[in-house]
Amino acid sequence: VQLQASGGGLVQAGGSLRLSCAASERTFSRYSMGWFRQAPGKEREFVAAIRRSSETTYYGDSVKGRFNIFRDNAKNTVNLQMNNLKSEDSAVYSCAASIAILSTPLTSEDVYRYWGQGTQVTVSS
Repeated sequence: VQLQASGGGLVQAGGSLRLSCAASERTFSRYSMGWFRQAPGKEREFVAAIRRSSETTYYGDSVKGRFNIFRDNAKNTVNLQMNNLKSEDSAVYSCAASIAILSTPLTSEDVYRYWGQGTQVTVSS
């Protein structure tokens, strides 16, 4: 599956952005989806994930209560609504797809088979 992320940009602290990830496959609903980010000089960090059923979501501790992940299986997209952005949220954000079984944790990048290119998010303070 090919993934295309979009929606990044420059925003002031406290502002909002919505990232979108479009998948090329009609079988998109079979994949659990995740967002990761990587800032310069830092390791890739888990941001959020959503099961293929859309019933269960997961968030990194640093974004809980501010970010919301949701998917539209009819449109083959997964979105990340980011609110109350902080300067430390600045990073390249990438979406990823996993075919892992439902019991597999989605917080590790190792369970994701397919990755999209990143989109840059810059939060100015």
